[in-house]
Amino acid sequence: MTAGSKRSVCALTALLFLFTLFPVPVRAVDTSATAAILVDETGGRVLYEKNADEKLRIASTTKIMTALVAIRDGNLSDVVTVSRRAASVEGSSMYLQSGEKLTLEALLYGLLLPSGNDAATAIAEHVAGSEAAFVERMNETAKALGMTNSSFANPHGLDAEGHYSTARDMAKLGNAAMELPVFRRIASTRTITIGKRTLKNHNKLLDMVEGCVGLKTGYTSRAGRTLVTCVERDGRRLIAVTLHDSDDWTDHKNLYTYGFSQPPVELSGPVQQAAAAGAYMGETPVWKGLWSTVPLMAEGDLWCAFPEGETVSVRIELADGLLVAPLRAGQKAGTAVFVCRGVEIGRIGVLCAVTIPAEDGTLPA
Repeated sequence: MTAGSKRSVCALTALLFLFTLFPVPVRAVDTSATAAILVDETGGRVLYEKNADEKLRIASTTKIMTALVAIRDGNLSDVVTVSRRAASVEGSSMYLQSGEKLTLEALLYGLLLPSGNDAATAIAEHVAGSEAAFVERMNETAKALGMTNSSFANPHGLDAEGHYSTARDMAKLGNAAMELPVFRRIASTRTITIGKRTLKNHNKLLDMVEGCVGLKTGYTSRAGRTLVTCVERDGRRLIAVTLHDSDDWTDHKNLYTYGFSQPPVELSGPVQQAAAAGAYMGETPVWKGLWSTVPLMAEGDLWCAFPEGETVSVRIELADGLLVAPLRAGQKAGTAVFVCRGVEIGRIGVLCAVTIPAEDGTLPA
């Protein structure tokens, strides 16, 4: 061995020794997105985030909100007559014809599978009487869901001023939508034939990732590729959101590989009372009521095991995404979820603490 070779071997040995003592940090997961988030909804933990609160265009992932409002406020068996305006909306389409009649449920398939902008407009006009009135409901619902950095200007997601959201807000929306059985059924459908139309789901992740059950794709030239997905395995629900991402399918696959490799946090400690029947549980917005909010109270007692002295936070999950007046005192409003160190430790029903009349003074039956 030459002197130069000996020096090279010694240098390499020294370098390996340094790497052993001071290993190079490796980031567990990353994405190509401008903004992204991965949330373990079961435990209420954020597993990954990148610019998660940056306001960006969201393209057709908007239709998650459109579907949520339509399912909540509409009747799936309603027959909808497609207007000329709806049939002529630009962009992705289920190819509706002016004057055509379909059920609201059929339009929801056209909304969530081939991402029909025509379906979105037809749904909005039918459910609320006009697109503008429907958009008001979308924004009211966003407020109720705690989507504090979001604003909707239309039901389809075409670029418009005042139409934006964030990765974090879209994860909240995605989780609320997945709580609705009708939404889950439609969003997880790969293909369906309705009349003479065969509709195919644009969400390739349904076939790429085990346990994928939704949610929605999106694209415009200004928004870029947007994607909200949900995967459920072994009792855990993870939701991933990427905004303006040129490699979203790969990024979502990698996010879920990383997310499910993280063990759920386990808490131990004495059993303690987290809530008492009738206890005040905060307030939540009310739509179309004489009062804008309603106080909530615990439906019963809740005892949980968690370390003494730990802070326990509570989030409210409304049964239908939004409370609509009139409301009756004692009426079931939703569920209070108790979280400690990012882990869900228990949940209990919450009730309306007072009666809220409708805007016109109508009282609940």
